[in-house]
Amino acid sequence: MSAPADKPSPRHARAGAAPPAATDASLQGFFGVFVYSRRALALVWTTNARLTLAIAIFTGLAGVLPAAVAWVGARIVDAVVAAVAGTHDPAEALRYVVIEGVLVAAVAGAQRMLSLCQSLLRAQLGQRVNVMILEKALTLDLAHFEDADFYDKLTRARREASSRPLSLVMRTFGLAQNAVSIVSFAVLLAQFSPWAVLVLILAGLPAFVAETKFSGDAFRLFRWRSPETRMQIYLETVLAREDHVKEVKLFNLGERFLERYRDIFRRIYTEDRALTIRRDVWGLALGLIATLTLYAAYAWIAIEAVRAVITLGQMTMYLMLFRQGQSAVSASLAAIGGMYEDNLYLSTLYEYLETVVPTPDGELVRGPHPEDGVRFENVEFRYPDSTEPALTGINLHLPPGASVALVGENGSGKTTLIKLLTRLYRPTSGRILLDGLDLDEWDEDALRGRIGVIFQDFARYQMQVGENIGAGDEQYFEDEARWRAAAGLGQADDFIETLPSGYHTQLGKWFRDGRDLSGGQWQKIALSRAFMRTRADILVLDEPTAAMDAQAEADVFEHFRRLAADRITILISHRFSTVRMADQIIVLERGRIVERGSHQELVALGGQYAHLFALQAKGYR
Repeated sequence: MSAPADKPSPRHARAGAAPPAATDASLQGFFGVFVYSRRALALVWTTNARLTLAIAIFTGLAGVLPAAVAWVGARIVDAVVAAVAGTHDPAEALRYVVIEGVLVAAVAGAQRMLSLCQSLLRAQLGQRVNVMILEKALTLDLAHFEDADFYDKLTRARREASSRPLSLVMRTFGLAQNAVSIVSFAVLLAQFSPWAVLVLILAGLPAFVAETKFSGDAFRLFRWRSPETRMQIYLETVLAREDHVKEVKLFNLGERFLERYRDIFRRIYTEDRALTIRRDVWGLALGLIATLTLYAAYAWIAIEAVRAVITLGQMTMYLMLFRQGQSAVSASLAAIGGMYEDNLYLSTLYEYLETVVPTPDGELVRGPHPEDGVRFENVEFRYPDSTEPALTGINLHLPPGASVALVGENGSGKTTLIKLLTRLYRPTSGRILLDGLDLDEWDEDALRGRIGVIFQDFARYQMQVGENIGAGDEQYFEDEARWRAAAGLGQADDFIETLPSGYHTQLGKWFRDGRDLSGGQWQKIALSRAFMRTRADILVLDEPTAAMDAQAEADVFEHFRRLAADRITILISHRFSTVRMADQIIVLERGRIVERGSHQELVALGGQYAHLFALQAKGYR
């Protein structure tokens, strides 16, 4: 898989030079603000339409009411002045005070309800986005999870994007609210002078331009840091997880890893500090323009009042309108800048969600020749970005009932071959057939239902014993009768019965009363998991018994082979005492089949297998 074009080198990151792709992304993000606003609004609406509608209504009220408060405030002042002069009834001023009190209470109520709706919607939307991220993960190929660039993309989506849709929508609503306020303020302020409206709007532009620029800079730093952030997360895992702590303590690695963790923070903090200082200094300098403009307008309005061009009440109203109007303009421009920033971060979510995943083409659930078993025909496979093929020229026939062992040094392609068989990968060239039908034509669920695989690095779920076994067949995940039957076949039933709650014992140390198992016991759990899939007629053991002694492994495999006599069984092991029990042994070297035959035939051949067998036998003498 090729690296994304927007991923700069560390040299670019340290030098502060934005690569063209990042600049293009920033420009696209700025001009596409409202495109992402529509997508975010659609996401929020489908999460909870009632809360979204309530937010829209209260946003509108919060935008209109402040202008009404300012207008009533002017009436109060003029009514008081008239009452003092004896030309109006003092009760009129009191009526306006009551009206203003009601309006202020309405503003407070609208703001409070707006905050309540936001809080409720934020929780629902955060969960919705996280579920979307995980749902997408279920559709991805194994190759995605073995690619560093993809992990950068996933890290960015999980860190920021889950909170950004609501933020973008709220800023959109906030912009609408302030736009309503500005229009209502402008209508009243234009009665004083249209130039005052123009000054009001233009005063906030310098600070807005600076804020937008620094938002883009912050986003580019965020993208560049994905590998460093993942390393910090990984170091946290190493220092705080039970499956790493033994070696960390034994080899005294804690301080070294912690110092590396601190060093990453120091580098990130240095960049953040420089950006924050620049952002705040420019923000302060340009913000002074707005402040000077405000007080110049104050002086203008005060002079007009002294000249008796406007009344004292109008002066009060215009001053309030100008102050609140400037706040609304600043908030609107800040909302646009924030929308630009949210848009940039939200693009990482959609970049992840729109990761292209090939759609499985297969629909068939059976092949035309069940008696043919499995065939590899001139199969080659090359990992993404690899210059050398992991497998090449693989031709192999495994008829039903065949017992096959794969032998070879680490990296020779044994596990890769199994991943191709299970269609976790697809061949670069050649084809693999099951029952005479190309694997690409099989329905994915039907194909994997035919295969039971236990890898050396099998999962150890922090769940109940029975659920760890039931994981072998999701259809019967909670079927206790199946658990027990599979545990008997996997020779795990004896020790399970001794656990405090039997099959309902919590495993692992992450949760209360969790019990840990020995390596050999975990491997029996994994073997039992393979037997959960009773309809599977291809069973694969990829070194899952490595934690057992040689005799125990031989016993397990012999037991396994007896139970699977009418199935295709594939064993990967470095122990030749076990391997020799297979009907056919396939020797792989650098991705090629270099030898094949029975144990006796290969020893007599005197080739690679005989050499490896002799080396291992020598160790037992």
